[in-house]
Amino acid sequence: MQRLKQRREFLAAARGASIAAPGVVVQMRKRGDDGPPRVGFTVTRKLGGAVARNRIRRRLKEAVRLALPGRMRPGRDYVFIGRPEAKLRPFGLLQQDLLDAVERVETSPMRSGGRGRRSDRGPSGHPGRTVQKTGS
Repeated sequence: MQRLKQRREFLAAARGASIAAPGVVVQMRKRGDDGPPRVGFTVTRKLGGAVARNRIRRRLKEAVRLALPGRMRPGRDYVFIGRPEAKLRPFGLLQQDLLDAVERVETSPMRSGGRGRRSDRGPSGHPGRTVQKTGS
């Protein structure tokens, strides 16, 4: 398993399919190659200080290492986002959350476009709005 490390890799995965489970959110995108699956882990600052975030990240890494070998498909990027429940959730349940979420994200339809991304916006900066020119 290779790691995602650059911000653009995480952003690309965010444009793919996404599934939420009690302890984790899983994002997945198809890269279009046959390379090994790549994984990334992230935990937002809303979940606590550095110590708390690192603990959640370590638990996710270990759960992925133990529960998902051979379950992730080649040619895909996976991002695992820690949720508040990941901190105290029993480890067996966290592993089951990961298994269920990866299985569901593989069968979910891929998002096309997004929700109001800048590229979807008109010249006025708002989706669906156009700028009216004044007569001259």
